[in-house]
Amino acid sequence: MKIALLGYGKMGKTIEAIALERGHTIVLKTSKTVNQAIKNADVAIDFSIPGAAVNNITHCINHNIPVIYGTTGWLDQYDRMVQLCHEKQGAFIYASNFSLGVNIFFQLNKSLAKMMATLKDYAVSLEEIHHTQKLDAPSGTAISLANDIIKNHDSYNHWALDQNQEKTIPITAKRIENVAGTHTVTYTSEVDTLEIKHTAHSRQGFALGAVVAAEWLHGKVGVFTMKDVLNIG
Repeated sequence: MKIALLGYGKMGKTIEAIALERGHTIVLKTSKTVNQAIKNADVAIDFSIPGAAVNNITHCINHNIPVIYGTTGWLDQYDRMVQLCHEKQGAFIYASNFSLGVNIFFQLNKSLAKMMATLKDYAVSLEEIHHTQKLDAPSGTAISLANDIIKNHDSYNHWALDQNQEKTIPITAKRIENVAGTHTVTYTSEVDTLEIKHTAHSRQGFALGAVVAAEWLHGKVGVFTMKDVLNIG
């Protein structure tokens, strides 16, 4: 495939290396406004900034280029982009985290929430740890985990950062040098603690997942998720 990389920071460069290893070609790499060179691409992978989301996704869809989008912090416009994709018969995947392992972790989290829903003695909490360069907190992955618990566990209707309130899932966000990403979901009662955890060892997992998603999306029409890519859930 011919791939356009929108957002050529650390993640973009890691994606580039993996894409080249898998036999793909990079036809555009930019951290600036999308330009006409993107018309040569079979698919775009975007890890730029939240403020560029609507412009970049719209440009790709209008030019019939499938787009993989991995930046968080813009989801108030997500439904608008989904509508545009359907109107233009485009192809689009957004994920808060493209790691294959994390997406399996998402499914484990949903299943566990359903099992714990009737066990009212257990209180749930989340912790996420990332590198010090990550500006948003909590992470998009932590928010996805919390929202999935809320959908599958009737004891909770909200999440909050560093707060412990009734019917609220508390999320703790830590920033530590050189940590790729760790997410922990914990259920605690007076008698024991149950915990599931995903630890990323490097950016490779996120980048590989984005390339695998791009390979899967190429030639398709519609709005999809990583559950479709992995055929889970």
